Amino acid sequence: MISYIIWNANPEILNIGSFSLRWYGLLFALGFLLSQQILYYIYRKEGKPEKDIDTLTIYMVIATIVGARLGHIFFYQPELLWENPLGVFLPFEFSPEFKFTGLQGLASHGAAIGILFALWLYSRKKKPGQNYIQVVDRIVIVVALTGCLIRLGNFFNSEIIGKPTDSAIGVAFLGKVTEAMKREDSGSSLIESVSVSRNEDLPEGSNGRKPISIYLFFKEGTNRVSVDQFCRSYAKFYLTRLDEYVDESVSHDLRYEVIEEKSGTFAAKISTFAIARHPAQLYESISCLLLFLLLLWVWSREKEQIATGKIFGIFMIVLWSLRFVYEFLKENQVPFEDDLPLNMGQILSIPLVMVGIGILIWSKKNASPKT
Repeated sequence: MISYIIWNANPEILNIGSFSLRWYGLLFALGFLLSQQILYYIYRKEGKPEKDIDTLTIYMVIATIVGARLGHIFFYQPELLWENPLGVFLPFEFSPEFKFTGLQGLASHGAAIGILFALWLYSRKKKPGQNYIQVVDRIVIVVALTGCLIRLGNFFNSEIIGKPTDSAIGVAFLGKVTEAMKREDSGSSLIESVSVSRNEDLPEGSNGRKPISIYLFFKEGTNRVSVDQFCRSYAKFYLTRLDEYVDESVSHDLRYEVIEEKSGTFAAKISTFAIARHPAQLYESISCLLLFLLLLWVWSREKEQIATGKIFGIFMIVLWSLRFVYEFLKENQVPFEDDLPLNMGQILSIPLVMVGIGILIWSKKNASPKT
């Protein structure tokens, strides 16, 4: 019986110097490309000018990135404004060396606020007939699909992880452990590759603790002394440091054995415990996909005759209600949330659900067909 899943995928598709193309960025961009095509289809069916989609796409891309980034800063990391103001929007790292990092820290609540504000600006600038709520009704359909792909990108990045679980759907996120072992600043010029497997020789622990074996394969020419030094220093350091993914005792020596291959190269088998967690990113990704299909079905039944605000209301209620529930299964993103009765994600979701309820009530009261 499979009691958990080991997730050790590389978040990078390719790496060229200081630039890396990651699955997250690809899925993020794919979300907008697919959304644009679906909006073309919707506008075509409703007889609306398709040329407006290009303008809408620009508004959406800018609003999503700016809103999500500012949302993260204001809601979770305001100290960045005075500690590193350039880091708010610069996707680069200059110390200890120049490196492309992307925007590390995006908040979906900020993206929601940014999108709603941008669509208001868009509706004001367009000719009569571009009703704000009607525009939002169509946009939220594809926002749900984009959200699905972004959360899938979070899964590849092993971020926004859930709480430990002993259930069969638990995931041991070990990509960052592998990435750390192969980093240049950890002496990883010695490491050829890293693999992870279950360790059936040790019993499982409580609260998601799963025994695993981490295999480090060293490059040709690495001697036994260097292998031992790497395991006792670098490997031990990163396994204890990445304690959200691995449960490695700080006070005990690392359990490992060195294996000499027939070719004369060395490998090390490290015995430790991974922490299986709820794949919260997948829960949200699947929910967003189902929500996208629901909203598209609701729209397809009536198209331009649908009551204004109906789709928007359903979207806000379902998406943010589920977000509120899923937060119970997720780890807090920043320490100050530990002292709150609800975490920041839940606090921000409540008013958005209330907006959805209000919009849906208003929609039902003004349910005359729209042309």
